[in-house]
Amino acid sequence: MTHEAARLRATLIGLTAVLMWATLGLFGAGSGAVPPFLLNALCFGFSGILATLWLAFTGKLHLMKQPIGVIAFGTIGLFGFHFFYFTAIRNAPPVDANLINYMWPLLIVVFSAVLPGESLRVHHVIGALLGLGGAVLLITGGEGVSFQSGAGLGYAAAVTSCLFWSTYSVLSRRLGAVPTEAVAGFCLITAGLSSVCHLALEETVWPSGLVEWGSVLALAAFPVGLAFFTWDVGMKRGDIQVLGAAAYSAPLLSTLLLIVFGFGAFTWVIAVACLAITLGAVIAAKDMIFRSKVLDPD
Repeated sequence: MTHEAARLRATLIGLTAVLMWATLGLFGAGSGAVPPFLLNALCFGFSGILATLWLAFTGKLHLMKQPIGVIAFGTIGLFGFHFFYFTAIRNAPPVDANLINYMWPLLIVVFSAVLPGESLRVHHVIGALLGLGGAVLLITGGEGVSFQSGAGLGYAAAVTSCLFWSTYSVLSRRLGAVPTEAVAGFCLITAGLSSVCHLALEETVWPSGLVEWGSVLALAAFPVGLAFFTWDVGMKRGDIQVLGAAAYSAPLLSTLLLIVFGFGAFTWVIAVACLAITLGAVIAAKDMIFRSKVLDPD
């Protein structure tokens, strides 16, 4: 397989993470009143255990054993992002917190310029900005942005969560020699730290019934499980600018899924956001699209 073909394959694998993250809203709604840190502990716990069992079955368990620096990096990335995100939505209006947090795809595109072998071009930035504009429309409902006074802690936490995830994603490229299987260990430690936060900060409310437990398991299997493994592949070996811009499709697809399942209605705001995010992703992926045509002229 040529370098370009391998890069395209890794990018497509990374894009599956975006598709899985699109189910967060639907499965999250189905999980009931489970508090955030407990939900985080359950999801990362289930996904980490399943991944560990799979590695043991396939004889790859040794790949989880990594230097302490690598383990700290992965854990800080996964747990740090979720810790500051939950802190943000507890201390600021959720719409505002989500809006600030969703700067991370744009930052991934911008930060990628510091990576060796990567070149940030104008169409990458234009694509990411169009995606951001679409995300702003979705999150605000087209009603503009008005930040609330007295919510400084929440806003600061939202900025921090955004910086954590974008930095973790981009720096993963510098750890290309670390196998993706190591993410299983990151998940297990994140589950443990989330459990500590739950016990310290939350009242315990367990999932109730088959629908809520099924939603938790679905979260653990896909958006809070497999997605982190496929994202790792994309960040380490794929087109990082394309993945950053394409990440803005996650809130759009999540909204569309909620509409399909009766949790909302299709509006002009969603239509415009859909157009902006799709156009942005296509513009950002211009180079990859033309490369794929060269690789497969049929």
